[in-house]
Amino acid sequence: MADIRDRQPSRRRLLHLSAGAAVLLPFAGLVRPGMTRAATPACDPTPRQTAGPYFSPGSPQRTDFSGDGPDGDVMVLTGRVLDTACRPVAGALLDIWHADPAGAYDNQGFHMRGHQFADDAGGYRLTTLKPGLYPGRTRHIHIRVQAPGGPVLTTQLYFADEPGNDRDRIFRPDLVMAQGADGGYGFDFVVAK
Repeated sequence: MADIRDRQPSRRRLLHLSAGAAVLLPFAGLVRPGMTRAATPACDPTPRQTAGPYFSPGSPQRTDFSGDGPDGDVMVLTGRVLDTACRPVAGALLDIWHADPAGAYDNQGFHMRGHQFADDAGGYRLTTLKPGLYPGRTRHIHIRVQAPGGPVLTTQLYFADEPGNDRDRIFRPDLVMAQGADGGYGFDFVVAK
């Protein structure tokens, strides 16, 4: 029966193995044919866009706009607010507004308008009615996001495969919401702190 010391690598063997690993390490990330490489999470700041003419300060705190307008398709938007180091931003303010299903903005009250705060994991959730087409624009949602004490990010979110995306002068593909198998939408915001 062999002694356990015979199965333990010697100091010389360990040095030899680590030298070989140092030579191979630069090639460890190469992709072989037929393989895909996992994307590195990027926490680049979310692009800014115009607020448009219909922002109203002082919206009520709420997470459900689905009872605000005429009949329409209920949609759920979820995601997170992260900082540029990919860390969750607890307590981030999200102020959201959009056109109703008929394409009209409420400029007298707060239909299809509200604000909420991200939870401890940076998460948010909005239940609303899918916005209609506002004349001259593709379907979109306005949003302002602000980390506690940080600068305000004003942007817009878009829907994939909308016929108006190609004609909209400010549409950006990197602001398209992901759509899940359950029909819900998702978008993670990256903000400066």
